[in-house]
Amino acid sequence: MENLISLVNKLQRACTALGDHGEESALPTLWDALPSIAVVGGQSSGKSSVLESVVGKDFLPRGSGIVTRRPLVLQLHRIDDGREYAEFMHQPRKKYTDFAAVRKEIADETDRETGGGRSKQISSVPIYLSIYSPNVVNLTLIDLPGLTKVAVDGQPDSIVQDIENMVRSFIEKPNCIILAISPANQDLATSDAIKISREVDPKGDRTFGVLTKIDLMDKGTDAVDILEGRAYKLQFPWIGVVNRSQADINKNTDMIAARRREREYFANTPEYKHLANRMGSEHLGKMLSKHLEQVIKSRIPGLQSLINKTIIELETELSRLGKPVATDAGGKLYMIMEICRIFDGIFKEHLDGIRSGGDKIYSVFDNQLPAGLKRLQFDKQLSMENVRKLITEADGYQPHLIAPEQGYRRLIESSLITIKGPAEAAVDAVHAVLKDLAHKSINETMASTQTFPIMEGKCGKLEIVSFMQVYEVPPRVVQELKQYPTLRAEVANAACESLDRMKEESKKATLQLVEMEYCYLTVDFFRKLPQDVDKGGNPTHSIFDRYNDSYLRRVGSTVLSYVLYGLWKLKELHSQIHRLLSITVANFFQSPRRNKLGKLLDEDPAIMQRRVNLAKRLELYRAAQSEIDAVAWAK
Repeated sequence: MENLISLVNKLQRACTALGDHGEESALPTLWDALPSIAVVGGQSSGKSSVLESVVGKDFLPRGSGIVTRRPLVLQLHRIDDGREYAEFMHQPRKKYTDFAAVRKEIADETDRETGGGRSKQISSVPIYLSIYSPNVVNLTLIDLPGLTKVAVDGQPDSIVQDIENMVRSFIEKPNCIILAISPANQDLATSDAIKISREVDPKGDRTFGVLTKIDLMDKGTDAVDILEGRAYKLQFPWIGVVNRSQADINKNTDMIAARRREREYFANTPEYKHLANRMGSEHLGKMLSKHLEQVIKSRIPGLQSLINKTIIELETELSRLGKPVATDAGGKLYMIMEICRIFDGIFKEHLDGIRSGGDKIYSVFDNQLPAGLKRLQFDKQLSMENVRKLITEADGYQPHLIAPEQGYRRLIESSLITIKGPAEAAVDAVHAVLKDLAHKSINETMASTQTFPIMEGKCGKLEIVSFMQVYEVPPRVVQELKQYPTLRAEVANAACESLDRMKEESKKATLQLVEMEYCYLTVDFFRKLPQDVDKGGNPTHSIFDRYNDSYLRRVGSTVLSYVLYGLWKLKELHSQIHRLLSITVANFFQSPRRNKLGKLLDEDPAIMQRRVNLAKRLELYRAAQSEIDAVAWAK
């Protein structure tokens, strides 16, 4: 069972090394889930003497006022033989065999964290001290600052509440065993340790009461009622200890001799003789070690479940945040291309109908453009007066012979030229729709790259498979576009620039198509027109009836037929305007932007730091998983 305590010792040390002190944090904490024993007591309650008696060494700083200003995690390791020594976690390769040097290092390390001086500030960052000795039991204790009622010696006014808050933050956790130290020569009702323990553990299920200074009680009084649980009952029996006196400390009395005198005191004092077998610091250490092992054993299944769940959560969030920015130019370029490829694919999905929005383009050609053409005033262009005027002007001084060819050309040109307006409007409308889809695709690129690693459960399997087949991108390679605000802006600018350029080119090509129609008349159309009078053709007329209303009406009708024929041929406007759909980010890498790849991947420092913190915390949990599994299999 001893390896259970060693397991918790390893995990607590790993927690401290990776910044997990059990404080309020946005990150999961393993520290709070680990069973621990916190030593609580007021100033001058004998707390330090109890710890030294359990260890059998004089190693804790002493003095007036608040001496313990940081939590001291004391890990005791029993060894079979060899010389006793101590190690600090912040000095992993240094062994202390002189315990007076250990005392000095505790004080120095406290000052390094709190700033030292006369301010006497406190800190919740623990000091880790491991002691290896054949005279100890396997046990871990957390020595907390002593509770006080008055700020003295240059301490801030808030020191009283600060210490109480720190102590409470440790002992209010359900996995914390409370070792409440109370002096027997004071009224138990005024005990700081009992008061705060009762507040966080009202039933006393996880509180061990330790009564110190029993030998200093007034003559005629004893602590039997307390030790037998009649004065204040706890779930576990009270334990009395007799510490070294100040005179013993001054004379450097050996701790082994002090333990012997303690045993003799309880065995020879009539009031406590019947309790002697469960009194003293040696019994306290053995009892705490045994109880801690039992608690750890009962917590292992819950720890395994918590660790496995937290590992999944950490991996999921790390996947959501994406991998850190590559350091080499090739890696940065690859990352940018992957993001842009996803954007390009989402944009095409909108156009192809996989996502919404592409139907608006169809609406432009199916509704807006035909409506614009219907509003053209061909009746004005082909009125009798206008037809007569244009034919007469085209004939000049010599009237036409068979058909008014030049008149036809002018009439058709003046009619078809009006199509330019609706055609340009259609290009502008498609451009506006595509621009809106581009911005929408950028936002959806953020969502897609964000949720892709955890798509399971948020969308169907078919969609997941389709996404992977289309983009062929491993889940953990995809980066979140909003992760890089500059890149997002540049992709948006590149898309808009491409759309603007293609808009002008498409508009130019569209207008050229219209001009081609009225600049070159299709001869076959006129050849197929009926030529005899009975069929409404154009036989040779005399110069006198060549401009009568019936003739002009026939000319207007022919021109209108040709215009409609031209409109049918101009259905290629759709394909020309469709060139706008060929937006690509290829020009993004051909532009000067490629020379500032590092600036494009300007990830938010807060996200970068969180990724680092999550990676460290994941490392901690994986190590814990391995350690606990090893112990569980060993059992």
